[in-house]
Amino acid sequence: MYRTNTCGELRITNLNQEVTLSGWVQKLRKMGGMIFLDLRDRYGVTQLVFNQETDAELCEQAGKLGREWVIQVKGTVAERSNKNLNLPTGEIEIIASAFQVLNPSETPPFTIEEDTDGGDDLRMKYRYLDLRRTSVRSNLELRHRMTFATRSYLNKLQFMEVETPVLIGSTPEGARDFVVPSRMNAGEFYALPQSPQLFKQLLMVSGFDRYFQIVKCFRDEDLRADRQPEFTQIDCEMSFIEQEDILTVFEGLIQYLFQTIKGIDLSRFPRLTYAEAMKRYGSDKPDTRFEMQLVELKDLTMGKSFSVFDSAEYVGAICVEGGASYSRKQLDECTDFVKRPQIGAKGLISVRCETDGTIRSSVDKFYSPDDLQQWLHRAEAKPGDLLLILCGETEKTQKQLSELRLEMASRLGLRNKNLFHCLWVVDFPLLEYDEELNRYFAKHHPFTSPKIEDIPLLDTRPGIVRANAYDLVINGIEVGGGSIRIYNSELQKKMFSVLGFSDEQAQAQFGFLMNAFKYGAPPHGGIAFGLDRLVSIFAGLDSIRDCIAFPKNNSGRDVMIDAPSPISQEQLDELYLQINLPSK
Repeated sequence: MYRTNTCGELRITNLNQEVTLSGWVQKLRKMGGMIFLDLRDRYGVTQLVFNQETDAELCEQAGKLGREWVIQVKGTVAERSNKNLNLPTGEIEIIASAFQVLNPSETPPFTIEEDTDGGDDLRMKYRYLDLRRTSVRSNLELRHRMTFATRSYLNKLQFMEVETPVLIGSTPEGARDFVVPSRMNAGEFYALPQSPQLFKQLLMVSGFDRYFQIVKCFRDEDLRADRQPEFTQIDCEMSFIEQEDILTVFEGLIQYLFQTIKGIDLSRFPRLTYAEAMKRYGSDKPDTRFEMQLVELKDLTMGKSFSVFDSAEYVGAICVEGGASYSRKQLDECTDFVKRPQIGAKGLISVRCETDGTIRSSVDKFYSPDDLQQWLHRAEAKPGDLLLILCGETEKTQKQLSELRLEMASRLGLRNKNLFHCLWVVDFPLLEYDEELNRYFAKHHPFTSPKIEDIPLLDTRPGIVRANAYDLVINGIEVGGGSIRIYNSELQKKMFSVLGFSDEQAQAQFGFLMNAFKYGAPPHGGIAFGLDRLVSIFAGLDSIRDCIAFPKNNSGRDVMIDAPSPISQEQLDELYLQINLPSK
């Protein structure tokens, strides 16, 4: 028996028990004739004591142990004289009577502690060591509890977990596919699924009226903090439902997770239409932990010979509470922020409402104090507040103001990670137009149902057709999205036509789905949540990487196993592939 107990479970109630522990040496401290050793396993840390007076040979041997050595130790549980109440096992220690080395360790490339001295690249290269750190391990334990709770909730509602294929056909819509060459079918390729979308719809046709799957998905796209080339979805679909049924069931799931995992009871989630969200927040995933909503000023700025505002399609502002005290340097920093290429604004106008009521502005040679007072009044600004104003094309400027809003909230400490605001964004546009390609693309995917009342507009004004689509947003992060699906083969055919598919193209890529609809497809819809994003929000992380056991870096590489990597010419020949690398 390697252990009778773990390193995290012994308490003062276990005094005088003879125990055996196994784990990794975290720290070793020599103090006079005694050695104190912290032994760690997945469950916690327990202090061991070796005493020179009672067993000099054992104490000498213990002094030769190094960090991360794997050992087994036997001893007696005793009460600590200097208790560490920050540690669950901090009231006890083990008076060691024997130990053996199970495996020595080389000196790790970084310390296995919370504030490790390993940078991101080094930690990713030695991820198996990084996972020994309590903070990283606790994120994976949280992930486990969340997936377990999700399965429990959905199982009680009679959802069935069904696995769908990983090797599927490639589709041109959406993000780029990862493709897999087929050795047995020369010149043909599988794709790794971006989602199980088509298969879960086919399961609805098959009569599996409540499906879910916690499933790996793949997208070959540029990476950032909340993206990985492979990610995990909580993928769900239901039959004989309307949009309200989906929102009710999965609002319940999120409430259940918060109550079960964090002990937080959330009230009903508010709902915003896409149009409202863009108008009030400049974003279809607004962070509602704070106000600072966008205010339109175009009608109040006209006819004052300020050509920048006069020629702009949209003039909008945010009101920064207490911002009138900002220095010139701080305002310049705000201007530099909106001028960054990622934001793209040309400049920033400010209006201060001083605490004594005095109004100061960077455009006061064009606008009178009464004009500026109207702006402040519309923005509900108080003495001491600051208006920050941008102008330009409507949607572009709204998005710029949204980024500025988030930046100001971060500076003011308003984005509290322990505060959770959830909302549904509904009534998305069905389509978006690509000027370069001169065609429409599906805003979500081509199987999303339009609003029934908007279907006639597909022939005349497709750009204003609304979708039966919905996103769940938590603290400004889109964590899930879905839609009511098209289940009529004629309407699906019409949708493909609007998207520029010929009948032959639609039949070649999605014929199996349209054919299935001819055999009694039920009304159905679904949703998918990003599990990685959900866990990162619950854990208070800025990146999803630390809630994934073995993530890729920002270049899409696994630096631990050095993947992706070249394959041999023999393998290439078997797959009938030739590699033509771009010239350097």
